[in-house]
Amino acid sequence: MGLSTILRSIVIAILLFSEFGLINCDEDLEFPEGFVLGAATAAYQIEGAWNVSDKSENQWDHFTHSGKGVIVGNATGDVACDSYHKYEEDVAMLKKLGFQSYRFSISWSRILPSGFPNKISKVGVDHYNKLIDALLANNIEPLVTIYQWDHPQVLEEYGGWTNELMVDWFSEYARVIFREFGQKVKLFATLNEPDSVCLIGYSLGINAPGKKLDGIGTYLCMHNMLKAHARAYHIYKKEFEPSQKGKVGIVINTMSFYPKDHDNVGADEIAYQFKNGWQLDPIFSERGDYPELMKEMVANKSKAGGFPSSRLPEFSREWVDYIRGASDFLGINYYTANLVEYGTIGPDPSYTRDQGVIRTFDPSWKRAASIWLFQVPQSFGDILRRFARDYKNMTFFITENGMSDKGEMNDNDRIQFYHDYIKSMLTAMKEYGVNVKRYYTWSLMDNFEWSSGYSERFGIVHVNFTDPNRTRTWKKSAYWWQQVIRQRKLLPDVNVTVA
Repeated sequence: MGLSTILRSIVIAILLFSEFGLINCDEDLEFPEGFVLGAATAAYQIEGAWNVSDKSENQWDHFTHSGKGVIVGNATGDVACDSYHKYEEDVAMLKKLGFQSYRFSISWSRILPSGFPNKISKVGVDHYNKLIDALLANNIEPLVTIYQWDHPQVLEEYGGWTNELMVDWFSEYARVIFREFGQKVKLFATLNEPDSVCLIGYSLGINAPGKKLDGIGTYLCMHNMLKAHARAYHIYKKEFEPSQKGKVGIVINTMSFYPKDHDNVGADEIAYQFKNGWQLDPIFSERGDYPELMKEMVANKSKAGGFPSSRLPEFSREWVDYIRGASDFLGINYYTANLVEYGTIGPDPSYTRDQGVIRTFDPSWKRAASIWLFQVPQSFGDILRRFARDYKNMTFFITENGMSDKGEMNDNDRIQFYHDYIKSMLTAMKEYGVNVKRYYTWSLMDNFEWSSGYSERFGIVHVNFTDPNRTRTWKKSAYWWQQVIRQRKLLPDVNVTVA
């Protein structure tokens, strides 16, 4: 082992047991009274029925049908898990597993085929009402994500999330969702993972809509998504909350960062602000707006590149005040961590180059099937503690957490992942009072994993994608979850062998 590796390990160990670190506590692995355990999915990833009834083409339909080989195996979500037709079976599965809540998303193009409320699809509304009714009949609480990455292709033709009019278009769509479903649904998340949409879809071109607008479109996209979230939140508060008595939040994809070694202390904070602060500070910080560090760095890079103003758009004072505090809860999607060092990477201009840091992984971290997912369970507790400190320990929901493999039925690594991450979460809650109220596993079942198609599996239930019936089969992790929910505490394993 080289000296640099030893130093790096020492630095990481110190950080993990520092102010924001994970400190061992007694083995109290029971879930608190009232803590809700649920499972999560997303419309395009499981529903299929892409052209059923009057549903219109969305930007993922368009992207996967392009014939450009953009998805592993040229896969599409045309059928996926066929949950549009098999929703009753899925609800029965949730019930048997014991989950108390189900987080699912609604397809914009299934509700508003034109993208606008001039035509509301009765068939689309009826479908989601039947799903919601089935959940409630089985005492499973719905958490509805209004937008999880799929919007009508016609809106993409107008520029999608780089067009500021998308703020109005999304707000009108959200109003329809609140009106149609809000008497039954009491928990809504406006948007899922804005940074994933903006970075992977509008910067790198890997996900739909496949645009490469790095360094400018990246920031326009986020700017508009944050405005759209706030607009939808205020619509609910003014027009629907008095009668419906529900809550509205947002779901953010978060990540932890650690300096690669002592020479790179500070690089981790830059990465943190560009990833987490970029999305969270405008809504949840006391002052609102983007992080000052990010504003200054992008402005300086823009000036050096000959731009007359910063490529990071500026919120007016009115918008800062309108966005700040516009959420009843913070939905946290959490999977992994990065090491960070100073360095230059990425085209000029680009979101990555603006940061002046390079993100890597510790070779000792265990890797999942996804190239980006390394198992760093202690980082989960670390970031929860920081969020509690920075955002006044507001109400947190863990809206996604899970790991990918290649489809193993005896998925012991997945069980270990869940155990270690949830233990880290429980430690943050019980030792430090972090206000986590819910946890949703990602995912209920194997599904279309975006650009990876069906080559990576996150589900606790196996789906046979070569079977026209899309047969569901419980993996070992599903039996483990059933026992955990039944006993209301973490278990190291269950004595179940899956053929």
